[in-house]
Amino acid sequence: MGSANDMNAANRTYASFLALLKYSVPVIALITAFVIWLIA
Repeated sequence: MGSANDMNAANRTYASFLALLKYSVPVIALITAFVIWLIA
């Protein structure tokens, strides 16, 4: 297995990925809904 430093770095990377995902998914959903509304 990896060392403790590798696990700390992996946990920080995962946490920042989840934070980015938390804000990007609603934005993408709003853009998608707006495009569908434009087309309809």
